[in-house]
Amino acid sequence: MKLESLSYKELLKKRPLNVQAIYGDEPVGLVSGRDIIEAARKKGAVILAANARNPLTIKGVFRAAKKLNAAVLIELAKSEATYCGCTYDNVPDYAVKYSSELGHGIVFGLHVDHYAIKSMSDVYKAIAHLRQIVERGWTSVAVDASHNPDWENLMYTRDVAQHIPAYLGLEVEVGEIKGPGELTTVEEALFFVGGLNSWCIFPDLLAISNGSMHGTYDKTVGQIEGIDLNRTKEIADAVSRYGVSIAQHGISGTPLDKVAMFARYGINKGNVATLWQNIIFGLEMEPDTGNAIIKDGSYIKDPGRGIPVELWNKIVAWADEQGYSRKSGDYKKANKPFHDQIMALPEDVQERIIAETEGWAVKYIKAFGSEGTAELVLEVVSSRRDYNSTPERRIFHSRSEFAPEKAPDAGRAKKAEGKDFSD
Repeated sequence: MKLESLSYKELLKKRPLNVQAIYGDEPVGLVSGRDIIEAARKKGAVILAANARNPLTIKGVFRAAKKLNAAVLIELAKSEATYCGCTYDNVPDYAVKYSSELGHGIVFGLHVDHYAIKSMSDVYKAIAHLRQIVERGWTSVAVDASHNPDWENLMYTRDVAQHIPAYLGLEVEVGEIKGPGELTTVEEALFFVGGLNSWCIFPDLLAISNGSMHGTYDKTVGQIEGIDLNRTKEIADAVSRYGVSIAQHGISGTPLDKVAMFARYGINKGNVATLWQNIIFGLEMEPDTGNAIIKDGSYIKDPGRGIPVELWNKIVAWADEQGYSRKSGDYKKANKPFHDQIMALPEDVQERIIAETEGWAVKYIKAFGSEGTAELVLEVVSSRRDYNSTPERRIFHSRSEFAPEKAPDAGRAKKAEGKDFSD
């Protein structure tokens, strides 16, 4: 993307106001998530959304995005911000720094992934916290109240979304993402999205429970990738009239040939998280899925990839002290205590991490069919009068259609508090 082009200069003038307030003098292509997803819809593509548990992931994904002229999303879940060196405060500056080092011209959004809401207390906290996050330059938010019954999910999502600027991207969720098993139904999706529509809440994306799982598929205990694309398409078709498409979570460990089919089933955003961590740590992975290989109850360290073996051994010793098994998903919690040591690694070690990240990002962008989406974002932006990307949407419903007793799970026992599946 050429910085001197008229279309890129127009994009800079039409960036979200929160971005202009912070980075107005920097020619960084940080745009609203709404513009990026609209471009994906125009092309029939899926946007790569990369969870940055470490800043090096951002640089690798940006290199791939620039190479393929693809728009991307850099994201961080609410839970990740507590156990990673990357936070909602520092990721925007990391992103701008790496964009500048690469000569700018990269079109991207910053997405708040899985902002979990489990109670009214969380709603109150979110109103203040999300305001601070938006003021730091984030341009898209995923409100995740899916842990709650359908009525509470609708109300909590409504209440939080009303405090997010309408010109920013919005993702919502119905059905906890926890692997094969109970799937979101069309009835649940329509109650949820239709109810939001009645309250003038217009999401771009809906995350559903369709058989994916966050983290590593432990094949030694029979865990397998099980994304149900037919159910996904049923829901995507049902909610499309609301201007909503599907956000696919839990892609790490999914074969690339299946990933290449996603756009045909109504998916326009693809979340990848654990794979980038596997690259940082230098774990042995399946070449066609990126799933970490588990053998004899342990992850396997590749000495020629990722962090040095000496640092990995320190992480293993730390995890042992915490009482984690050597194949535990809790290894993700090593990101924060070892952040400074990873960022202080020699340049050649960092480069091999960045290069491998770039290589996998290229694979995903090509499988997703999202090459050239950066140019389409420019077209989307140029088609409107100013910087405000609030979508035009029709109200289809009366609020009376979405009373508590009409919820799909009305009368069922309230969900028991269980494991957190939010990343």
